[in-house]
Amino acid sequence: MDTIRFGIYGYGKVAELHARALASIEGASLVSVCGRNKESRSTFAAKWSIQHRATVAEMAEKDGVEAVIITTPHLLHSAHAVECSEAGLHVLVEKPMAIHTADCDAMMAAAARAGKKLGVISQRRWYPAVRRVRDAIDSGALGTPALGQVVMLGWRDEAYYRSDPWRGSWEGEGGGVLVNQAPHQLDLITWFMGPAIEVSAYWANLNHPYIEVEDTAVASVKFRGGALGSIMVSNSQKPGIYAKVHVHGTSGASAGVQTDGGAMFVAGMTGVIEAPVNDIWTIPGQEGRLAGWKAQDEAFFGKIDATWYFFALQESEFIDAIREDREPAVSGADGRETVRLIEAIYASGRRAALA
Repeated sequence: MDTIRFGIYGYGKVAELHARALASIEGASLVSVCGRNKESRSTFAAKWSIQHRATVAEMAEKDGVEAVIITTPHLLHSAHAVECSEAGLHVLVEKPMAIHTADCDAMMAAAARAGKKLGVISQRRWYPAVRRVRDAIDSGALGTPALGQVVMLGWRDEAYYRSDPWRGSWEGEGGGVLVNQAPHQLDLITWFMGPAIEVSAYWANLNHPYIEVEDTAVASVKFRGGALGSIMVSNSQKPGIYAKVHVHGTSGASAGVQTDGGAMFVAGMTGVIEAPVNDIWTIPGQEGRLAGWKAQDEAFFGKIDATWYFFALQESEFIDAIREDREPAVSGADGRETVRLIEAIYASGRRAALA
């Protein structure tokens, strides 16, 4: 089995976690990093005993890189993904895929022209508790998904926003809680419920006066097929309470997952405090499984480093997609769906403010 040679575009906090994940995967080899800051990229390269280059083209030509993980700030994702595709490389880009759907379209078109794979990081899809919800939908145990809920009550302090110069501004980050913390849960709700077709929303900065962008957003959503949903996401609940995604079906049964508990994980700064667990399960005949699943998931959680373990699972699947010449499990189209929902929430809030 040939080893896939990876490069990383960017050398910040989350890049470290992807480097750890790649190091754990048989059949993957991290060989290079690129970015504009020579000092930063050389420091990263020395730590991981890899090469460092100024451009993607150099990584491809000099280091034989075949696939790139993009970990740069959100607003750069589109340009960097297109650059990688045009260099003939497969691309796995950190969330959010981009800030605008037009940027997602450019990324997908570039990958298609190059005949290369494009995937988007959404590692929470590999949580065992999330998989159970997806399996319940696929098996028909819920009937048809009819009502979906996302509630994310997190916290980010001033030190977090000062940790990188691009955080907390429209120009540097492209948004707030919607583009940075919420994409994971928004990806799950669209994976469970299908594409959103109508959105009515509000967003605001409730208690972070030192940033420009929103720290809270609420939305009502109609999904294709007629299902409804509600979204409430916030970085304003100290020290962080939980993030949950629930699905209620036409059968009357419900299934849900608490993807995050307590103080929310910050890549490169904190750990994952609580195991992801199923917190609602009313499927007939399965109601009594919650306690056993929770014990199972917590025991598993204690054996892994959850800051990078699920990255490794997604990266392994991406490698399989390359070898099997198929779409990755979280494709560019999936990433675009999340961006489309975020874009609609912003647009709806702006319209309401102008009315």
